[in-house]
This record gives sequence, C-alpha cells and structure tokens, in this order.
Amino acid sequence: MKNIKSTIAAVMLSVLGSYMSAQIKGNQTFGDNTIQASSAFLDASSTANVTAANLGKGFIFPRADITQLALANQGTLYNSGNNPNRFDGMIVYNTASTGTAASGTLSEPIFPGFWYYDNKTTNPTGGVWRPIANAGTRENILTTETITNRQINSAQVYGIKGTFAASGTSTSVTIPAPTGMTAMYAITIYKAGSNTVYSRELYSYDTSTGAAVTGSPSMSVVYPNGTYDYVLEYLK
Repeated sequence: MKNIKSTIAAVMLSVLGSYMSAQIKGNQTFGDNTIQASSAFLDASSTANVTAANLGKGFIFPRADITQLALANQGTLYNSGNNPNRFDGMIVYNTASTGTAASGTLSEPIFPGFWYYDNKTTNPTGGVWRPIANAGTRENILTTETITNRQINSAQVYGIKGTFAASGTSTSVTIPAPTGMTAMYAITIYKAGSNTVYSRELYSYDTSTGAAVTGSPSMSVVYPNGTYDYVLEYLK
C-alpha cells in the first residue's frame, strides 16, 4: 500500500510539474498561448471557455492559528537553498483571537483576519506577523500613532489610543495632543475596562494644553471619578 501511495504521489507531482512549467490557467484550457507570457502563475478569470459570462472562482485562503503555527526549516525541505526568504511574505487567514505567535512576534494584539509574515532576518522565527489592513477591515488603533482608513478632503486621518483620569468634579480632562496634530477629527471615550461608549461629542479642545471638554454644544459632561480610555482621531 505504501508503494502504491508513493507511486500515485510521484505521478501527481510529475503531472502538476509539467503544467506549472507552462503556468496554470484555472477554469480555462491549459493550451492557451497567452498564459506563458503572463506574470500570473494562476489565472482563474473567465473567458468564452466557460459556460456563463463572468463566471469566476473564489479562492479559499489557507486558514491557520498563528498562536500554533510554528515556522521551522524541516530537515532539507526548507533550507537556505530552496527557502532563502525564511517565510518572508507568507500570508494566512488567522483564526485565533487571543494569544501570542508561536513563531516570530506580533506587531499588535492578534485578531481573526489576514496576516502576513514580515521577515528580513536569516532566522525563520525572527520575523513579525502583521495584519493586512485595507478599507473595510478592522482598524487597530494603538498607543502609538496609527494611520486609519479615512481621509478628509484628501487629508489623512490618524488615530491613537490613550487613558485619562477624571476627578468627578470638573468638566475638563487632559488629553495630550499628538505630535504634529493640527485639528481634531473625532474622539470616542470609554469607561476603562469595558466596551461601553461614554461620549463621542467634543465641546472644546485646546491643542496646546490638551484640555478637553466633551458634550454637546449646549451641555458639557462631568465624568464620574475614575479612569477612562479614549480613541483620538486627528489631522496633521
């Protein structure tokens, strides 16, 4: 049985290799003369070869738990000769929502979605996992300046997270202005340790002192004594 499996595997690799040398054009004929000149090694677009107009195929991306995915050169399978990039640029759809990376480090707290491995070192485990963030995907506002998915009149909106303490007796709280900030775009304030939004309106803000008063134009807010988290969005 083992010999039969080995023979089948060898035949499949041989057939696949012959096709790959000329590139694969999925959903279409392999004999297309234009595919060899294409930069795409796999083309699943539609042509007259399929039965319905605009009939394409979606690619189900490999799913992986980054907290369990150990990157290692396994014997001679991934050595310096055939894997010189040390997994640099590898993309997975991560399924984990908590934890740390089994190999390398995380650029930010983990969440489910598309991540890629950024590794410019000579060690397979020396890289950093980074999320692929495009419009419509989750934003990860950090305690360092972060580029958001928004622009206002072609001006980039930046974001940053922070914390402030309220005394319970004043409408004013201190939210330091990030370096280079020219105008406030929005602010969202949460009770620390919860996902409950406390305020989203800004009554006034002094970029020089960081003094912020939230509330509507006719009524400011006094925060009960305690600690609060905020997400500040701004222009530069």
